[in-house]
Amino acid sequence: MNQVLVPDIGDFKEVEVIEVLVKPGDAVTKEQSLITLESDKATMEIPSPAAGVVKELKVKTGDKVSQGSPILLLDAQDEAKKATPKAEPPKKEEAPRAPAAAAPAPAPGGARVQNVAVPDIGDFKEVEVIEVLVKPGDKVAKEQSLVTLESDKATMEIPSPVAGVVKEMKIKSGDKVSQGSPILVLEATEQRAEPRPAPQAEAPKAAPAPASATAATRPSASPAPQPVPPAPREEGGAKPHASPSVRKFARELGVDLAQVQGSGPKGRILHSDVQGFVKGALAGGAAGRAAPAVKGGMGGLPFNLPAWPDVDFAKFGPIETKPLARIQKLSGPYLHRNWISIPHVTQCDDADITDLEAFRKAQTAETEKRGFKLTMLAFMIKACVTALKQFPQFNASLDKSGENIIVKHYYHIGVAVDTPGGLVVPVVRDADRKGVFDLAHELGDISKVARDGKLKPADLQGGTFSISSLGGIGGNYFTPIINAPEVAILGVSRSVIRPVWDGKSFAPRLMLPLALSYDHRVIDGATAARFSSYLVSVLSDIRKLIL
Repeated sequence: MNQVLVPDIGDFKEVEVIEVLVKPGDAVTKEQSLITLESDKATMEIPSPAAGVVKELKVKTGDKVSQGSPILLLDAQDEAKKATPKAEPPKKEEAPRAPAAAAPAPAPGGARVQNVAVPDIGDFKEVEVIEVLVKPGDKVAKEQSLVTLESDKATMEIPSPVAGVVKEMKIKSGDKVSQGSPILVLEATEQRAEPRPAPQAEAPKAAPAPASATAATRPSASPAPQPVPPAPREEGGAKPHASPSVRKFARELGVDLAQVQGSGPKGRILHSDVQGFVKGALAGGAAGRAAPAVKGGMGGLPFNLPAWPDVDFAKFGPIETKPLARIQKLSGPYLHRNWISIPHVTQCDDADITDLEAFRKAQTAETEKRGFKLTMLAFMIKACVTALKQFPQFNASLDKSGENIIVKHYYHIGVAVDTPGGLVVPVVRDADRKGVFDLAHELGDISKVARDGKLKPADLQGGTFSISSLGGIGGNYFTPIINAPEVAILGVSRSVIRPVWDGKSFAPRLMLPLALSYDHRVIDGATAARFSSYLVSVLSDIRKLIL
């Protein structure tokens, strides 16, 4: 049993715990955030030093902690028990210090023009600017915040070194900066400027987000979700109060945090607040307001959903309430968004894989000697890549404007894997550069990693096309949900022997049911039918895989 302590957090002492992100019984991975701390200038998330199960919490929201304060007891996994792990500190966060500046150039009327740069922010480099809090012409006071930066573990506000008037901005939201990067040009004055009311925060840019093939999620991933339309913002509204992980979560869902009511300490916005806002918007009303018209995707028609029925099921008979699995909770909003936003059409077909299956079985002995299993899925990936090259619009994404498609010249295939915690979709990268044996070996490796719960965020990102196979379970056809921002996904069911007319008689053939779901905004029915027919021809004649 390991006791996890607050690591080195710089010179900060008695820092408030504003959010506890885990509870007893939770399984956590190494580097997963445990709690969120907040000083006057920085918000820090403390990561777990090892993977394991939370046994007991030693802190709660509102507690004050310093370096060395106990956070929780962790029952670490076997590999972590070999040595007593030391808490790995996040990168040091200090209230940014203004760098020593050269003598500013004098300006007319006794004012001085000064270039304001990013001060010492520790070891961070290429940190994203998530909010610009001033604009040219604004009067700022000394120590007034100018911009907000966000790393993966902390949010930092950069203060003005002197009072003055903003003459020119050198950065914008979304830029990456490091120590010494220019922020703005300031006309410094001898007199202290009156502080300007906190400006409205810009709506955060949507970050890539993972979406699932059938019931999975791709964290951080690459999807560009459709925003939940906010109500008009009041001028001079306060900057949203939220931790880095909540801000990232909101950006992935396209939520304007300025419209979310925080339920945490000091009005802080929590993960549950963002989830509640999205649920309210989808149910026809957000934060107690009248239901907004939610866009059904780029170019979609507005619609209002009726409220979810509130039923007392217990009056009809015995019931049992069970929580959703963690992956289901994470993937649910993305699946709902994709199903509502994307006009799905599913093309069904059957592929004759009699010869392909015979070839696969003939190679089984060879692959077993090499230590891996040759599955039909490896051939499916290779066949899909061949079809994607013939029909590149299937290997594309619709851009944010909805007026262009982005055709990708790489082939990263997402494969749904059934795990004890739910379906996840790891990505096989550069599938066009790998042979069937290489793909089979890699599939075996990533499937084991997925079932062990050790997938990294990078393993779930960047897919261009997905395959969801239920062949080992059964069924004929199903409608897989597209992984935004991909435009198509292939559902594979269990193969079955069927009588097929060969022109003279019926012959037993092994037929594989296929279901191709595609985004009708990008792909029309005729093109989808051609793609499906071509894929069937490739699977029916394995010689085409080498063309």
